[in-house]
Amino acid sequence: MPAGGPGETSTRTTCPYCGVGCGVIATLADDGGLSVRGDPDHPANYGRLCSKGSALAETIDLDGRLLYPEIAGRRAGWDEALELMARKFSETIAEHGPDAVAFYVSGQILTEDYYVANKLMKGFIGSANIDTNSRLCMASSVAGHRRAFGADTVPGVYEDLEQADLVILTGSNLAWCHPVLYQRLAAAKAARPEMKVVVIDPRRTMTCDIADMHLAVRPDGDVALFNGLLVHLAHSQAVNAEFIGDHTNGFADALAAARANEADISSLTGLSDGEIEDFYGVFEATDKVVTCYSQGVNQSSSGTDKVNAIINCHLATGRIGRPGMGPFSLTGQPNAMGGREVGGLANMLAAHMEIEKPEHRERVQRFWNAPVIADKPGLKAVDMFKAVADGRIKALWIMGTNPVVSMPDADAVADAIRNCPFVVVSDIMHDTDTTQYAHVLLPAAGWGEKDGTVTNSERRISRQRPFLAHPGEARPDWRIICDVAMRMGFGEAFAFQSPAEIFAEHAALSAFENEGERDFDIGDYAGISGPAYDALQPFQWPAPVRGTPLWPAGHLPFKGGDYGVIEVRHQSQTLKDEKGGPYHLIYPLEGEMAGRAEGGNFRFFADGRFYHPDRKARFIAVQSAVTERVNTAYPLVLNTGRIRDQWHTMTRTAKSARLSAHLAEPFAEINPADAEALGIADATLVRVASLHGKVVVRALITARQPRGSVFVPMHWTDQFASNGRVDALVPSVTDPTSGQPALKHVAVSVEPYEVRSYGFAVSADRPLPDGADYFAFARVGHGFRMECAFAEAPESWETWCRRTWRLPDDLEALAYFDRETGDSRIAFFDGERLVLAFYVARRPVAVSRTWAVAQLGATHGEARRRIAVMAGRPGADQPDIGAIVCSCFSVGINQIAAAIDGGCGSVDAIGAALKAGTNCGSCRSEIREILDACHRKHQVQAAE
Repeated sequence: MPAGGPGETSTRTTCPYCGVGCGVIATLADDGGLSVRGDPDHPANYGRLCSKGSALAETIDLDGRLLYPEIAGRRAGWDEALELMARKFSETIAEHGPDAVAFYVSGQILTEDYYVANKLMKGFIGSANIDTNSRLCMASSVAGHRRAFGADTVPGVYEDLEQADLVILTGSNLAWCHPVLYQRLAAAKAARPEMKVVVIDPRRTMTCDIADMHLAVRPDGDVALFNGLLVHLAHSQAVNAEFIGDHTNGFADALAAARANEADISSLTGLSDGEIEDFYGVFEATDKVVTCYSQGVNQSSSGTDKVNAIINCHLATGRIGRPGMGPFSLTGQPNAMGGREVGGLANMLAAHMEIEKPEHRERVQRFWNAPVIADKPGLKAVDMFKAVADGRIKALWIMGTNPVVSMPDADAVADAIRNCPFVVVSDIMHDTDTTQYAHVLLPAAGWGEKDGTVTNSERRISRQRPFLAHPGEARPDWRIICDVAMRMGFGEAFAFQSPAEIFAEHAALSAFENEGERDFDIGDYAGISGPAYDALQPFQWPAPVRGTPLWPAGHLPFKGGDYGVIEVRHQSQTLKDEKGGPYHLIYPLEGEMAGRAEGGNFRFFADGRFYHPDRKARFIAVQSAVTERVNTAYPLVLNTGRIRDQWHTMTRTAKSARLSAHLAEPFAEINPADAEALGIADATLVRVASLHGKVVVRALITARQPRGSVFVPMHWTDQFASNGRVDALVPSVTDPTSGQPALKHVAVSVEPYEVRSYGFAVSADRPLPDGADYFAFARVGHGFRMECAFAEAPESWETWCRRTWRLPDDLEALAYFDRETGDSRIAFFDGERLVLAFYVARRPVAVSRTWAVAQLGATHGEARRRIAVMAGRPGADQPDIGAIVCSCFSVGINQIAAAIDGGCGSVDAIGAALKAGTNCGSCRSEIREILDACHRKHQVQAAE
């Protein structure tokens, strides 16, 4: 790992956000200052980072950290907390059976943490009631893979996006949710303009900036679209009859099911005949096709069928396993894949073994030397919390996740946890919407303190290395789990002294009695030492014991030639198979960590061999029906998802001022025609309601949103907004195969939220806004900003401000009130320092937010500067940069517009002038929109 400069220590680690798995170099100075940059040698990102990754150094402070164990709200020692947990779990099991205990874990814990949690629950407690928030992200992909391939195998690699001639992004806002992959794709398209990109999404997202075709498919119309494509391909030259006959089963049944709705594709998808024909034509004509999909596919009551409808089209054309082609599941969390590898889902065993198979259960039990083994699948996430609610689960351990915000029917989940007899929560933050219900609260190590591995979307295992000491009494999750297991009487099996020892056991299990039967095999690392683990470089699985075939004996690749899989080299000679092609094995070179092909990318299924018993893939017959959920009471479709600069429930990203600068409060995207019909004006407040709950958010009126639907982001919690937990609206409807909830298709109503007064504030200290009917606040450079609203104004705004910000009575206020408009302005200064500026109006407050925020760090000794604060806008000598567009470099819309007026005629020119869009690139599509709007404005002015 790099040493850093004088007085610095640099550590190679991995970003803790999305499933891209970017390498990060964290540099710690002797004075404690931290900087991060992308690792130029990591094959996932080659030095690129998104806005969230770039801001990692801003999220590691101890503000709000949980530093000590607590029992019933009081500080406790570790021994007391662990003994209580072991006793409560053991007593619950003895009285009610092992299924009365459950673990709910997270795609953000490390593989080593996942492994010991799964081992404890399934092999020693004897229940499979361990599930993960990855159930909310990727369970449908897992189920689809298993149905089609016989294993949860991701065939392709990131290079495929760059090598393809057609990339289809379906249910994936790649520009905002996987920005580094988006930039790799955008760069490839810029280098090869003939490459085509198709985006399939009800919304016109920022990803459409590079799209040659945007198909605004109706919610859950994906199966119909790809079923129609299968029918089209069956009548075309693109169908690969040889591949279908030699390497698959079920084609006729899948085609018959697809033909059942052949005449209804347009109505089922909401697309025109012309759009459908164009899409089918470009797919047919292009050999090298990659279809990437993410939450828009998975988070559906038909998510597994969507996955298989996509895979069916790739199997029908044989476009799988070779460079630049194949279906590609993009995982949402940093270690969702690692969790799948160790059996972190309730319906899986470790090392991709199947809990339904007695021989797999016996094998794992024997390897672990476990007293019992779970003999049936456990409760998936939604059903798990229903079991907590009805009393079947009486002891619950939640690790590294916030289900009171992220689960569907979130209010019911909160009630269930509140009433559970015994709840343990391990987290890095003291105050989350979930920690408040914990009987035992445990301080876990966070990013920069953790030590272990994660696996990204292309099956690449990378190290997360520590470079910070554990704060307070925080401990790594694996250590906490092992300490509990030992106190429950399972000491010998959990006597791990380091994550390296856990990883070695995990690797050994992956190879145990495998012999090419299972896809997941990293047996070459079974004997890894501590130093080798510390030095571990990113590698892709499979990585079997040296000299072990990647296929069962006698089953070499069906053709010669390199399809992107690893070739065996013995010194300088490439070994050949019986047909003259390169022999596909892992073969030793030299040294403990030998056996990898330098920089090799392994693609599964190039040989046409899969993991069903007959080694053939399965076409899955899927139905094209689209469920109508809207009705007269709830006439709009709610779609939930992520935004560019926030992550999950904001426990980390909300600490960064620049990540909150782009979108600082919860909002609802509404089509202009819908807004007009509903009487909703831009920037006013709206109430979005379903049968299950309601939220109050800001209206963002945009033509990017199709008519009849509304988009609300998933991130806001009760810690940052008065009523923004959108998953409280989502019913617990799940995919019948995967158990993944339908978070993208919810029937809702939207109406104006009537208030008498709107407010906006910037303050040095965090507010406690009692009495506001709506509020949302965010961290800024020198304090906080807050939006608020009131059904009835308080008697005195000054009194309300003093109470909300706990201001001393002797702090002088400067106030202004306009009787005609009802506008009020009040500011408090401590000497030359602005403590609080509060603006009130009958309509959404017209104040330059970015400029007002900057005043917290300015000096205000002169009267004119104080008057400018009261006015809410800068004077001539203080230019207003406008709303932030580029978070990485804090570039505002007014700066971009000025650069355009100054002659910058392209996104690249603006980047050269202002740096905007030159780091993570996530804002480039927004810059292009501003550029186009300015050009249109200039054209209109010229015509006049």
